[in-house]
Amino acid sequence: MTSAGSRRGTASWDESDVRIRPNKKGSRPRTKDRPAHEDAVTGRIITVDRGRYTAVVDEDTNAERVVIAARARELRRSPVVAGDLVALVGDVSGEPDTLARLVRIQERRTLLRRSADDTDPVERAVVANADQLVIVVAAANPEPRTGFIDRALVAAYDAGIQPLLCVTKADLKDPSDLLANYEHLDLLIITSQTASTPDAVETTSATGASALLAPGAVEQLKELLDGKVSVLLGHSGVGKSTLVNALTGANRATGGVNAVTGRGRHTSSSAYALKAADSAPGTWIIDTPGIRSFGLAHVEADRILAAFPDLAPGTEDCERGCRHDAAAVNCGLDGWVASGAAGESGPVRLSSLRRLLGAGVEPSQGAKELGMQ
Repeated sequence: MTSAGSRRGTASWDESDVRIRPNKKGSRPRTKDRPAHEDAVTGRIITVDRGRYTAVVDEDTNAERVVIAARARELRRSPVVAGDLVALVGDVSGEPDTLARLVRIQERRTLLRRSADDTDPVERAVVANADQLVIVVAAANPEPRTGFIDRALVAAYDAGIQPLLCVTKADLKDPSDLLANYEHLDLLIITSQTASTPDAVETTSATGASALLAPGAVEQLKELLDGKVSVLLGHSGVGKSTLVNALTGANRATGGVNAVTGRGRHTSSSAYALKAADSAPGTWIIDTPGIRSFGLAHVEADRILAAFPDLAPGTEDCERGCRHDAAAVNCGLDGWVASGAAGESGPVRLSSLRRLLGAGVEPSQGAKELGMQ
């Protein structure tokens, strides 16, 4: 049996005989042009939780409010972190059960980054647009780790963020030996201790735990953080959240130290930005989760060396191509430290630098050295 179509000559075909299948993804042609969203409002991200972004809109005005947003599809591969300034569209009223759409991330002034370890090339954004990095360590319980301090300093200098060192629990142990390692640096250092005096600053966390802080350190920190965006970074158990509570009047959960491992218990699960109490507009304090490691795989060797200004001048006497490791011949750093130019802490600082550069450290050992001396 011959079909009607086969009996028709090729010249009798026209466009009406051609069937066009509809596009499963829709009939609208795809385009790379995105809406400008000129009506978008600016928000500051204060925390991120399971695909939802909490932002403050109309900051420091009578209309200030908190808006919850979801990220637009075109931004799904762009990390959004606390401190980011973003463009929001849709329902930005901040009313309960409303959801805005995050369509753009504004250019960042600074970006604090880290990697999982020193062999992982994938960098992780920690906090955006911070002015200061407050490195928080305890004088004891848990014991301070100069390796972690050095790593945090490298990350701060690399990001263009001003570092501060805050040593808590100074009443438990004299931190002089620790601080001697940084006496040759232009690094502002603040010490804090628990206190039982009538003018002590008491903080209470969401778990009901309370802590007393000497008022001097809290007031000094408030003055230094005024008008700036500051991020607090430290291991669990060093008193970071306690400081945040004292500075902001919040009730961030606080925790102690495990008696077996000597490590702090995690109390913060995500970075969270809070306004400082009784401070100038634009004063934000970002509390970060306690960290176990702070990798620097994303930082080039020259930039790591630049974070050791007490040692860097010694490289002027190095031969071209010197790696500055223990195996290097005629490395200028050895003579620089031996001459005392880097101070009494020079040998310890040089050892720390060479660990960060990965000189002579096997990968398995390097993982153990993360954040530790």
